[in-house]
Amino acid sequence: MSRFRELKDRAFVVAAAVLGLFAVVEAGGRGDGTGMDLGTAMLLGLCATVPLAFLAAHPVPVALAVTLANAVMLASPEPPYAAGVLAGLIALYRLARSRSRRVAFPFLLPFVLLALGEPQLDSVVLLVVMTAAVLLGASARERGAAADSAAAGRTSLDNKLEFAARGERARIARELHDVVAHHISLIAVQAESARLTTPGLPAEGAQRLVAIGDTARSALTEMRRLLGVLREDVDPATRTVRAPQPGLEQLNALVDEARASSGASTRLIVRGCVVPLDPGVQLTAYRIVQEALTNARRHAPGAAVDVELGYTAAALLVQVRDNGPGPTADQDGAGGHGLVGMRERAAMVGGTLTEGRSTGGGFVVRAVLPIPPTEP
Repeated sequence: MSRFRELKDRAFVVAAAVLGLFAVVEAGGRGDGTGMDLGTAMLLGLCATVPLAFLAAHPVPVALAVTLANAVMLASPEPPYAAGVLAGLIALYRLARSRSRRVAFPFLLPFVLLALGEPQLDSVVLLVVMTAAVLLGASARERGAAADSAAAGRTSLDNKLEFAARGERARIARELHDVVAHHISLIAVQAESARLTTPGLPAEGAQRLVAIGDTARSALTEMRRLLGVLREDVDPATRTVRAPQPGLEQLNALVDEARASSGASTRLIVRGCVVPLDPGVQLTAYRIVQEALTNARRHAPGAAVDVELGYTAAALLVQVRDNGPGPTADQDGAGGHGLVGMRERAAMVGGTLTEGRSTGGGFVVRAVLPIPPTEP
């Protein structure tokens, strides 16, 4: 950007030098036909062109100087210098490009007065080209502002989505902390129980079980130290869990609650042979259904909703479908923060999530959550 600005500044300096030289040559060529001495004519020509060298940094003073010099020439019997007119076009375009219309349009007043006072072809053409320069500069400025606004909007949306994703990851981390902590606690308890209840256990075996229990407890302490700061379901005073993390067993209650709050039909449909699932998969499925029901109440109030669970040998299929009007502007695509959270949750357990218009109308959310193979 600084390199481009430097090149632009140099271009204005070069333009000022070239147009200033042409203005001096033109003044010398006209002689005293302008009704003023040669020195004054050359000075006006330079005043109408040389200020362009400072146009990039000071567009208003430069445009004022160039316009006034051209206005003085307009008051003389001869038309203004061609070099001065070209410098005026550049100055007014740059002024309108960098300032508002209210600042740029008053600079057209001398040319308006000339066209009204002497309605000749030259004066009208001069007014038209100067006005065109201002309009082109203002249009370019407005297009640039619109592009900047659109880019800022996209950046803001990307930031919001990123913050939403980070927040959902933090929430997932808190919930997975509960699930993993439960398993690690079981490892410690089972290792201690095996050491105390196994008759005839060799000393080496007992020592290894003690090491397993100590390692599990150390891992649990370290995990709580690292992730405990993220917990919102823990009382800071007592450091006790207020509620266990939900699973698929709580889906009936969730569906009943959604039915009662929306007043519309909400069904839970289970297909396939129900098998025990890892607590992390259950928690992910529950949260996806919970968020999808919330979206249905928000975007399709009063619509009937079907919650379907399909058990296969390799995956749990979760589908939430309503018969509402279909995707909305803030629900479809990248605009929905709830959809971002659901995708994050599905990805955390190695699954996928898709959403969109349902075949029979309405909106549907589908998640495929892999079921880890059971060890023989």
